[in-house]
Amino acid sequence: MRYRVGSFILLIYILVGIYVAWTYDYLTPGILRDIAEALLSIFLWFLVLLGVDLHIGK
Repeated sequence: MRYRVGSFILLIYILVGIYVAWTYDYLTPGILRDIAEALLSIFLWFLVLLGVDLHIGK
């Protein structure tokens, strides 16, 4: 039970941090798109090697 409470508090902490970063323009749609593209290329690297374009919205 204690593990779940700690995980919940950590999740709330991260969500509040994301909200604050978005409010103060540290996170923008462009940055989020770049992060999403990077994560896609990391997890789907074999598609990149096959020539698939993983760019979002370009």
